[in-house]
Amino acid sequence: MKPTLLVTGGSAGIGAATARLAPEYGYGHVALSYNSDAAGAQAVAADLRAAGLGTTVIGCDVADPASVAALFGGLQTLPDAPLHLVNNAGIVMPAGKLADLTPERVAQLFAVNVFGAIEVARQAVMYMRAHGGGHIVNVSSAAARLGSAGQYVDYAASKGAIDTLTLGLADELAPEGIRVNAVRPGLIETAIHAKGGDPDRLKRIGASPPLGRPGSADEVARGILWLLSDDASYVTRTILDVAGGR
Repeated sequence: MKPTLLVTGGSAGIGAATARLAPEYGYGHVALSYNSDAAGAQAVAADLRAAGLGTTVIGCDVADPASVAALFGGLQTLPDAPLHLVNNAGIVMPAGKLADLTPERVAQLFAVNVFGAIEVARQAVMYMRAHGGGHIVNVSSAAARLGSAGQYVDYAASKGAIDTLTLGLADELAPEGIRVNAVRPGLIETAIHAKGGDPDRLKRIGASPPLGRPGSADEVARGILWLLSDDASYVTRTILDVAGGR
């Protein structure tokens, strides 16, 4: 049975790129979740359907446990097949120093990036147990290693939590055959920089990695899809840097 691919935050950026590459990797169905960009999610779905792949689009605010439960409820109508989860939904706040990290800002960011990711993983594992297993790739960030001083310390901290979540879940779920890995993207050509209030960030520092350029969303997506594939059948508890050597 061909597995189902679930991509949270699948309307743009790395999530959309991962979904669009799914036809190359043998998936039977792709499910996309989005929070606010319904048009973006439908555009991705249209591309997948044009490629002959069944696609489901479901709105979901991962910070709301009831919304996450509804997302997985919506998957119950799909063919019974293993689930591969790309735990990707996340947000970034405008760049700022410690004084800018208000409790309200940090709470909102962690509600999506950490608490939401944990709840999505929890629901996904219950689904996997009922539908023949599966695997998980969490989307972290090189910021978890670098700290992002004076820019996105709270975002970096949230992604550090994702790294730790990956290690713990991999150990816990390995006896069930569920592999859990993560990718840490570096400076990638997506809209996240504009969402962080710095649309010219890549122009300033995009050439700073050893490879001398920013990466593409497709390059990250291929790392994700490899980790989910049978080619990575002996890979778990691994965090793959896709950061140009940075």
